[in-house]
Amino acid sequence: MTTMTEKGEYRYVLNMGPQHPSTHGVLRVILEMEGEYVMDPQPVLGYGHRMHEKMAECRSWPNFLPNAARMDYLAALIYNHGYVGVVERLAGIEATPRAEYIRVITSELNRLQSHLLWLGVLVLDLGAFTPIMYTFEDREKILDILEDVTGSRLTYCYMRVGGVVRDIDDKFVEGTRDYIKWQRSRMPMYDKLVTGNIIFRKRIEQIGEFTPDLARRYGLTGPVLRGTGIPYDIRRAEPYSVYPEFDFEIPTETSGDCMAAYLVRVREIEQSLRILEQALDKLPDGPCMAKVPKKLKLPAGDACYTVESPRGELVYHLTGDGSDTPYRMKIRVPSFSNLSLLPELCSGMLLSDLCACMGSLDLVIPEIDR
Repeated sequence: MTTMTEKGEYRYVLNMGPQHPSTHGVLRVILEMEGEYVMDPQPVLGYGHRMHEKMAECRSWPNFLPNAARMDYLAALIYNHGYVGVVERLAGIEATPRAEYIRVITSELNRLQSHLLWLGVLVLDLGAFTPIMYTFEDREKILDILEDVTGSRLTYCYMRVGGVVRDIDDKFVEGTRDYIKWQRSRMPMYDKLVTGNIIFRKRIEQIGEFTPDLARRYGLTGPVLRGTGIPYDIRRAEPYSVYPEFDFEIPTETSGDCMAAYLVRVREIEQSLRILEQALDKLPDGPCMAKVPKKLKLPAGDACYTVESPRGELVYHLTGDGSDTPYRMKIRVPSFSNLSLLPELCSGMLLSDLCACMGSLDLVIPEIDR
C-alpha cells in the first residue's frame, strides 16, 4: 500500500516479520516508510502466545515449574530462580545456604551464555558472520557444564522449592573454573574483532539514543537502562538470594545509544565471572535441599519476588488461596517494556539502524508472548 503525505512524499507499508531474522522470534513490525526511512514502526505481538499465566492457575505449583523456562529460553535458570523464590516467600520456606550458592552459580552461567549469544547475533544482524562462530564456541562450554548437572541444555527445570534438584560435584566446580579462565582469555579478542572494529562502531554509535526520561516513561530496565547512566540492577537495588555476599560492579555508560548498551553487556560478562569466582570460593557444605512437605499448600495472601534477568527486571507476583494451585500468577517481563518504546525511539531513522536498535534491546519474543 502506497500513500502520499501532505508534503507530496510517498509512503509505503513494509512488513518486518513475523519471520524476519532480525526479530529473534515470531514478531511482526509494521513499518511505514519514506524511502529508506522508517517513519512509524508498530510492533504487533501475540503470534506465539501460550497463556503461561493462565496455565499457572489451572495446575498445582509444582506442575508449573517447567513453564518458567519456556518464557525466556535464554534465561531459563533465572526464571526458575524467580518462580521458586516467590513460592518460598509466600510459603515461608528458606532454601539451604548451599542451594542458594548453587542457584547463583548456575544463574550467572545462564546470564553469560545469554550475553554471548546476544553478542554474536547483534553483529550478525549488522552483516558480520565471523563473531558468532566464536561466541557459540564459548557458549557451548557453558552448555556442557550446565548439562552435566541439570540434564538439559536450554529449557532447564533444575530449581525446586527449598533448593535444587541435584547437587554440584567437583567436576562441575573444576569445569566452571576452567571456563572462567577461558572466557577471560577470549575478551581481548572480542575487543579487537568487534568493539574496536570501525565498521561496527559506525553502525551503532549515536544510533537509538535512549534518554533517562524515555527510560522512566516506558519502564525500561536492564543493560539498556544502565547505558543511560542509571545504575539500576536488582542484584544491588533489591538484593535477593546470596548476592549481597559478593563484590561486583554495576557497569554503566552515559551516551545512551546502541553502543552504550553494547559496552554495558560486554562489561557485565566480566562481572558475572567475578561473581562465579567468589561463589565457588565461598561455596558452603551441607544439603542442597531443605525439608519441604510433600503436599505443600500455598497460604492465602500475596507475594512478589524480583530477579535480574539478562534483559532486565523480572517480577513474579503470586496470589495464594490456601490450595496447592495459585489463585493468580502475574509475571512482569523486561522485553515487553523494552520493546514498547520502539515507535518513539525509531521514528525517522534508517531501516538498517532499526535493526541495530532492536539488536541492542536484546529482545526475546516468547517472554513477551508468554
